[in-house]
Amino acid sequence: MENYKYLKVFYNDKTVGTLAKTPDRLVAFEYDNEWLNIGFSISPFSLPLQKKVFIPKYEPFKGLFGVFNDSLPDGWGRLIVDRLFLKNKINPDEIDCLNRLAVVQESGMGALTYKPVHKFETHEEELNYDKLAQECSKILESQNSDSLDELFKLGGSSGGARPKILTKINGEDWIIKFPSSQDSKNIGEQEYRYSLIAKDCGIKMSETKLFDSKICSGYFGTKRFDRKDGKKLHMVSVSGLLETSHHLPNLDYNILMKLTLELTKNYQDIEQLYRLMCFNVFAHNRDDHSKNFSFLFNANKKEWELAPAYDLTYSSSLNGEHATTINGEGKNPALEDILIVAKNIGIKEKQAKDIALNIKDKCLKLFD
Repeated sequence: MENYKYLKVFYNDKTVGTLAKTPDRLVAFEYDNEWLNIGFSISPFSLPLQKKVFIPKYEPFKGLFGVFNDSLPDGWGRLIVDRLFLKNKINPDEIDCLNRLAVVQESGMGALTYKPVHKFETHEEELNYDKLAQECSKILESQNSDSLDELFKLGGSSGGARPKILTKINGEDWIIKFPSSQDSKNIGEQEYRYSLIAKDCGIKMSETKLFDSKICSGYFGTKRFDRKDGKKLHMVSVSGLLETSHHLPNLDYNILMKLTLELTKNYQDIEQLYRLMCFNVFAHNRDDHSKNFSFLFNANKKEWELAPAYDLTYSSSLNGEHATTINGEGKNPALEDILIVAKNIGIKEKQAKDIALNIKDKCLKLFD
């Protein structure tokens, strides 16, 4: 496999800029001249729309800016890519971040794509969710899978710990998840129930569905919100924006509120984030790390928006605490902590309390 020294970055076929390796293992970035005239900042805090060469720090993303790190698969996706490297007699440990970006193809998260690409020969298989789930389980148990090519093609650019595929249903892009080795076999039904209750709590989510199975109660699927009318939408996570690893529990909802207001300047997004915080507390979703909050760039309005909520299910995080603390409290956040966060961002106390208590009541259904 050729060792690329630079890549071109594209947004819906328009050239955004160039990534290039430096002698000290960093990946520098420079906007294209035309993009400076017609484009937008792809990461407002780290990469303002300026004519200069931007140099990242090595940590936390091994010399990559966060917005590009968002393009890389992690968890399940990285596992699949590494297995495919090994199958092709390539040592995954020798592949740097720039060349991993060259493996990301059209199905990657968000709108950014990279050229030239590293392509692997893969063969087509009939799409059978139960079979794919069983092959995912084999891989998680460190066994060989006869469907590695198909799993790479369907999920090799995905993020998150749980096995998943990126597929088209009636011409629209969907994500379908399968159980991990730590999950119950009916985790899909649980996440589907969570999505329904979240929507009932006034939280914006993409369309969700429970896909049929003969070996469990179903597989959770959600329509991709970074695809619309055949176009890719630019997306960046809080992890990418703030250049912080989602493996480090160093965020608080007070920070997220300020970040959201600074970026979107929209109090409807603030209320959405507040509802999501309440839901995460009362539904016991403690894996609320910095990659589980994202923003979309609306190219028509030229403004940022809080992305729909995703990855909502019963979960615990490090030491059983919320990955993102609620006014500094991670283990047992109380209503008082929730209301202080609301007060700090300017939500009226009565409105904040009414929303919180309403969401608490609705979340009780999850534990019936």
